Amino acid sequence: MSAKTKPKRPPNPLMHNRNFLWLLGGGVISMLGDQFSLLAMPWLVLAVTNDTLAMGLVLGLISLPRAVFLLVGGALVDRYPARSVLLLTKYVNAVLLGGLGAGVLTGTLTIPVLCGVAFGIGLASAFSIPAGTTILPRVIPGDQLQAANGMMMGLRQATLLLGPLMAGGLIAVVGGSGKAAASGAPSDLAGLGAAFLVDCATFVISALTLYQVRMLTLPGDTPARKGESLGAVFRSIGDGILHFWRDPELRALCLYFSATTFFIGGPLQAVLPVFARDRLADGADGFGLMMGLHGVGTLVGMTVSGARPNFRLRTLGATILLIDSLVALVFMPMGLAQHTWQAALLMAIAGCLAGFIQIGVFTWIQRRIPPAMLGRGMSLFMFIVMSLAPLSSALCGWLMRYVPPQVMFLGSGLALWGIVALGLTSKSLRAIAMPVRTPPAAAPAETPIENPAAV
Repeated sequence: MSAKTKPKRPPNPLMHNRNFLWLLGGGVISMLGDQFSLLAMPWLVLAVTNDTLAMGLVLGLISLPRAVFLLVGGALVDRYPARSVLLLTKYVNAVLLGGLGAGVLTGTLTIPVLCGVAFGIGLASAFSIPAGTTILPRVIPGDQLQAANGMMMGLRQATLLLGPLMAGGLIAVVGGSGKAAASGAPSDLAGLGAAFLVDCATFVISALTLYQVRMLTLPGDTPARKGESLGAVFRSIGDGILHFWRDPELRALCLYFSATTFFIGGPLQAVLPVFARDRLADGADGFGLMMGLHGVGTLVGMTVSGARPNFRLRTLGATILLIDSLVALVFMPMGLAQHTWQAALLMAIAGCLAGFIQIGVFTWIQRRIPPAMLGRGMSLFMFIVMSLAPLSSALCGWLMRYVPPQVMFLGSGLALWGIVALGLTSKSLRAIAMPVRTPPAAAPAETPIENPAAV
């Protein structure tokens, strides 16, 4: 009697795609390195100035140019090869972080130089973000895009969990204990300088891996248009916004995510720390546990979405509305939590739901926008998230002078339910579904580009 053999599971085509593996490897290395600078930058400012206002100024100099120039970056990515733009930003970041690390280690760093480096990093990110979000559809077939997004964004979430631990360990080992001196500022800068040099090295390595990636041209791609006036670039940004507005489904999705970002993004950033301090006994440790489990939940949701791209309701729009109604149901009782583990469990569930839907939404936008407008489209969507969340946080900070965190959680959850109810009335939002598109590798008009022209 012969035992029946189980049919072999088909191999994951992404794991045999050389382009994707080079892009994935370099991306993970760079994202991991980013966590070193994110942890070291505010600590460095406090070490040099012992001034929280100076810390806020430096961090603001990173975020401000990113928000202001993000749409310009998207317009340029539509005019030049995304690979070349991304390579250029990696060179710039490597030089800036290498110089910053050397200045810290040699003791020659000044505050004006630090502010200039912070501005340069923020400006470079305004171009690297749209370039990074538009390169993937030009590397892999369209039918594998959601799985690739799930893998890339899932690993990014993993670096958010692992990177700070590695960075903190490096700073502590190289710089000593990392404890504050009598003045309140950290006493040893060697570990901080080493952290910036590690991030510099990751940009160099990721640039080398990006050189190995061969790009595909999509139908509708336009050749690089050099020598155009600044007015033409701004007109192209207007064209991108107009295209979003004239597409009913893109318009509905952007308006919907603008509302959800404003009513949920702010409380997550501003209300949770206050709630952890005033309500939970564990204080900062409890806040760290909540955010850590939220990150783990987001990673789980992204992994499931990438592995099961068709696991949804009849349409993606209906799935978004269902998921957000569940997030509201999880969010409202947050203020009633008496113990840290209760709040952390709710955060993990909310993260899992949000991570699951993020992959589908990101993939849909990448496939919906015409290739010639992909940079402007992705930068516009990222601009919505990056600009509204800080604004919402500031408003929440003001409201909490008069309203306790428990009421803020309840109000945000009810507001999200209201947004979902409005979304149910939108035929365009409910109709959002993954478009049918010929996989890029099978399109006759698409050819590999061995050596894309540098910017």
